[in-house]
Amino acid sequence: MEYRQLGRSGLRVSVLTMGTMTFGGRDFFGNVGSTDVAGARRQVDMCLDAGVNLFDTANMYSAGLSEEILGEVISGRRERLLLSSKVRMPVGDGPNDQGLSRHHILSQVEGSLRRLGTDHLDIYHVHEWDGLTPPEETMEALDSLVRAGKVRYLGVSNYSGWQLMKALGAADTHGYQRFVSNQIYYSLESRDAEYELVPLSLDQGLGIMVWSPLAGGLLSGKYRRGQQADSGRHLTEWSEPPVRNEEKLYDTIETVVDIAAAHGVSPAQVSLAYLLAQPGVTTLVIGARKDEQLRDNLGAVDVRLDPADLERLDKVSAPDLIYPHWHQAALAADRFGHPDRALHRRSR
Repeated sequence: MEYRQLGRSGLRVSVLTMGTMTFGGRDFFGNVGSTDVAGARRQVDMCLDAGVNLFDTANMYSAGLSEEILGEVISGRRERLLLSSKVRMPVGDGPNDQGLSRHHILSQVEGSLRRLGTDHLDIYHVHEWDGLTPPEETMEALDSLVRAGKVRYLGVSNYSGWQLMKALGAADTHGYQRFVSNQIYYSLESRDAEYELVPLSLDQGLGIMVWSPLAGGLLSGKYRRGQQADSGRHLTEWSEPPVRNEEKLYDTIETVVDIAAAHGVSPAQVSLAYLLAQPGVTTLVIGARKDEQLRDNLGAVDVRLDPADLERLDKVSAPDLIYPHWHQAALAADRFGHPDRALHRRSR
């Protein structure tokens, strides 16, 4: 297993993180997975044996059941691993049962700690933007958790570029702890994050944690043009990620499958290895309904794509240059810095 520094922090994390959204299966999360305690214990053991040291969950996954299951299976070996959880999404019907207010953050961290059976979280992510709470209030509340020892590092997820800079600006102005992790959706199915979030993370020193790196299984090789898959979340009510260009997706899948065959590995491993070769990416959050899927994903750390493979994948999955990026590509490419080149591959 390879370990990388998480942003500008001193924390080193494995390039693969175990995601536990599949634990529990309560309510609509059953569309993603319904791993019970015994299955979770097997999968956690597999990850620990492979060298994975970071495990990611959230207070709202299966209404807290994911945290409860993870807490049970890591009992007695907490010191062997790092824990990440999240706050923001609705966890009840009350007017203060969601968001990033001081009230909600401070109440929810206590619930997460209790369910996980621990006295601290290694990384605490805000799960989504809250446009009704001042960022100063959010960052102050998070800072207080770090100072109290209940949280060691802060992370952010699903913010736009301006929202993230606003939060970082509030932290810097008041001397609060900054985010060190940016957990984002990023895959060969959609490289939208390269417009702003990847360059911003590089510029501001946030390590990138990628959620759904296989696009909900779309890049696993089971979905092919003109064929019907017999299983998978995209046969359910689950709609993440939304597919906006089906033909481009299938062109990308065909390229992934072709490269995988040439290397004698799985399409999923190629899709993961591609992301691990991208600027700023620290770790990929992988989860699986079945043990064999998890075992295959863990094997991605041994796959090395050559420059020609990466160029093929870059080309087939390239995002359109939206404004102002097409304007900058035409007139500013000679002054691009490292963050700019996360999007402007062809300007190297």
